Amino acid sequence: MPIPWRYVESWNCVACGMCCKDYRVVLGFNEWVDIIRKYGIGVTQPSISRFYLGKKGDGTCLFLTKLYDTWLCGLQNMKPKACKLWPFKILSRPKFGRPIEASYKYKDRKFFIYVDPTCIGIRWGQPTQVFTYRVVPELIEIALGLHQKQYYSTARISHRPQWINGRKGFLHRRNHSVFE
Repeated sequence: MPIPWRYVESWNCVACGMCCKDYRVVLGFNEWVDIIRKYGIGVTQPSISRFYLGKKGDGTCLFLTKLYDTWLCGLQNMKPKACKLWPFKILSRPKFGRPIEASYKYKDRKFFIYVDPTCIGIRWGQPTQVFTYRVVPELIEIALGLHQKQYYSTARISHRPQWINGRKGFLHRRNHSVFE
């Protein structure tokens, strides 16, 4: 059962890939068209009233890729809105109860924001200033279609290509080993 946002101290995507393994991603019509134009019809799954991202045989999203110990999305430049918003649900009514704790005033509108408690990137507690005034508004703007680019609501990948001893590779921050 989703929990109101006011119980979340902070949230950071840790690129664990759990959301890409356990959930079906609903696509908006325009998202579906963009994806099939680029990758073909076979990467989606239709139903009677919706389109979904396709799944591999093991149940993971077709676009989920592992790079060392990090899971990455192959659709970064056209990531569906449902993926950008997960683990949050931005609603106009308090669908999951506790309306006071779920309410968030954005400009002149009231929203009810819930979080899926299975996400391991959630830190529970009193909401931080950054979470309250940067992350949550960015999620609302994405939900409303006012904002496409993610800054606060996406993973901070520590694996960046670097030149090390004259070779281009990835510096693994935990043990400083080089991968090519």
